[in-house]
Amino acid sequence: MTGAIAILLRMAQNNAWANGRLYAALQGMDRAAFHAPRPGFFPSLKATLNHIHQVDLYYLDALENGGVGRAVYDAPEIDDIAPLRAAQAAADARLIAFCADLTPDALATPCTTDRPEGSVTETTGALVLHLIQHQIHHRGQAHVQVQAAGIAPPQLDDFHLDYGRHADAQRYFE
Repeated sequence: MTGAIAILLRMAQNNAWANGRLYAALQGMDRAAFHAPRPGFFPSLKATLNHIHQVDLYYLDALENGGVGRAVYDAPEIDDIAPLRAAQAAADARLIAFCADLTPDALATPCTTDRPEGSVTETTGALVLHLIQHQIHHRGQAHVQVQAAGIAPPQLDDFHLDYGRHADAQRYFE
């Protein structure tokens, strides 16, 4: 596995781990609290976490040449934590599998996304990087919303370094 591919795979694994920790922190949160207004770009944890999930599906569809395009946004938001957590975990597993199967040539392969203005072509490598960055960006916002809900936000950055690596991240390094 080349350096760039190994890094993308590790970042996809980090996303899955961080999402799992974030959702674990929400265990026991009732539906009203999940829907309640919170500070952030999106007005609730429900809206923020659904946005992450829907955008993941959008980019995964493009990367896998699924042909769904912007129609992924036609699906209704998931209203409850447990099914959204399961759906996000499935999307995270798809991203990990996609990154594990990448080749050096695939990183430079054109990948088309369906935009409101029409089709836009980027490289596969750029799309994977953007998907990962998008998750990090909005997961940070959800992190603040978790704190605003009165829940101690989980540590989400103890993954990459040997020093201080959270015990439940270790499975990705074995």
